Amino acid sequence: MFSSVAHLARANPFNAPHLQLVQDGLAGPRSNPAGPPGPPRRSRKLAAASVEEYSCEYGSAKFYALCGFGGVLSCGLTHTAVVPLDLVKCRMQVDPQKYKGIFNGFSITLKEDGVRGLAKGWAPTFIGYSMQGLCKFGFYEVFKVLYSNMLGEENAYLWRTSLYLAASASAEFFADIALAPMEAAKVRIQTQPGYANTLRDAAPKMYKEEGLKAFYKGVAPLWMRQIPYTMMKFACFERTVEALYKFVVPKPRSECSKPEQLVVTFVAGYIAGVFCAIVSHPADSVVSVLNKEKGSSASLVLQRLGFRGVWKGLFARIIMIGTLTALQWFIYDSVKVYFRLPRPPPPEMPESLKKKLGYTE
Repeated sequence: MFSSVAHLARANPFNAPHLQLVQDGLAGPRSNPAGPPGPPRRSRKLAAASVEEYSCEYGSAKFYALCGFGGVLSCGLTHTAVVPLDLVKCRMQVDPQKYKGIFNGFSITLKEDGVRGLAKGWAPTFIGYSMQGLCKFGFYEVFKVLYSNMLGEENAYLWRTSLYLAASASAEFFADIALAPMEAAKVRIQTQPGYANTLRDAAPKMYKEEGLKAFYKGVAPLWMRQIPYTMMKFACFERTVEALYKFVVPKPRSECSKPEQLVVTFVAGYIAGVFCAIVSHPADSVVSVLNKEKGSSASLVLQRLGFRGVWKGLFARIIMIGTLTALQWFIYDSVKVYFRLPRPPPPEMPESLKKKLGYTE
């Protein structure tokens, strides 16, 4: 599969910039033995240096594997870091009478469980979201290449927002299947006092009570929550990066240093995160309540919560998801920089399309 994807990636309009060196004139003409020597040789060296800058080819198996590893770090570490905030948010959703706000929720939790109580559910969080990150970021790159080549260079540019939405939705479908068991265990540990304190206690108990259904009954609500979230996360991020370089950053991306590019990544990630939190919050409330209660269904939970109920804890989630999304994109892009992976610039209109639209002669 990956070999065929790598073959398709060579013609991808989102491909790495060094593959366009010859077309952009950086490689220079071939030196003629009878002609004057000099500049062509220097241009070829510049082109070769640019090619050697990357550790692998865009769309290769190594590229996808390292992107998946970046996803493991970006999702696993960030979600684990905000476990205390996530715990309070979940408790506000399932017991709004007791936990009336963020600060009130932290105060009650500290009083009842101590500081250690704020770390409840860290193990399933780390394992589950690491698996989710692997699939989310790794498969997003795979599907982006596949779909862009199905569309062709011109349509991939014209319909790039739809491309981002389709690729991220496809990736998240598989990512949620990987996440569901650990998410179910996490919510039980965090929201049912006395049920279990660790993953080792919770998982066998859940299996004994409900079998495999206990781990996967929340997968449909997870799709409801995570697929819109991820579609917004990737599409909004990609277009925000494009807009920042076009309207805000005073110089082209190619002239920005790596730290400057990572700052743009962080800002675009935070903006995307705010929108992500809003579009996915109602489903998040349903997932929290559903995983707490035995024998319930998503439709029954939604009916009981009502319109106002599904928006409980939104402010806490905006803070959490905004910060999470910004850090995830920052870590993911930093992994690409560290491993010298191709990082394509914001897409530009293909020359063939410019000619069709009369922008060039």
